[in-house]
Amino acid sequence: MKTIIISIFSFLMLGSSLAFAQKNMDDFQVQVDGLGCPFCAYGLEKKFKEFKGIKAVQIDIETGDFSFQYPSEKSLSLIAVVQQVEKAGYTPMKTVITRANGLVETDAPLATVDQGVAGVVSKKMFVAGNCEMCEARILKATSRLQGVAAAAWDAKTKMLDISFDAAALDLASISKAIAAAGHDTKDHKASENTYDGLPMCCKYERIEDK
Repeated sequence: MKTIIISIFSFLMLGSSLAFAQKNMDDFQVQVDGLGCPFCAYGLEKKFKEFKGIKAVQIDIETGDFSFQYPSEKSLSLIAVVQQVEKAGYTPMKTVITRANGLVETDAPLATVDQGVAGVVSKKMFVAGNCEMCEARILKATSRLQGVAAAAWDAKTKMLDISFDAAALDLASISKAIAAAGHDTKDHKASENTYDGLPMCCKYERIEDK
């Protein structure tokens, strides 16, 4: 009977230790642009294993979703994660960190404005693209523009809804920035080199010249 009690106690202690360990892990989610094959995923994972203690690594080649856990006491920063993705030869599109204490960190747009201020207008624009990786790339390009208040892109309709300060920005500038990121608009086309560098899932049907 004593042996059974000791065994149960040991089991409960082990369960508590595992739960404690899991609670003291930060969760990382990164959307990575440029993963085209299993070898790419292997290279990315290998680069991140330089961070000793990394756990639960998962990579979805189709969507570019990369997730892992890391001990919270090591305080791995968002900047360090972004730099490590770049060192592996890929482009981090969006990074979200959920800390063990519940705090959430994520990439923030460099410049946004309040949609309620005077001068902010809302417009629609056709932007070619296919998938979630396209969406992340398009929205990253727009969020970097001074004066953007909000943006949303629909993969089905290919329409970008964007609100911006008309005194600081215009549709032509927005269109150019999106094309520079690799996506055609009706007014500006991505360069052949930029388009060719997109992952296969992002190879949308090009807009023909008028």
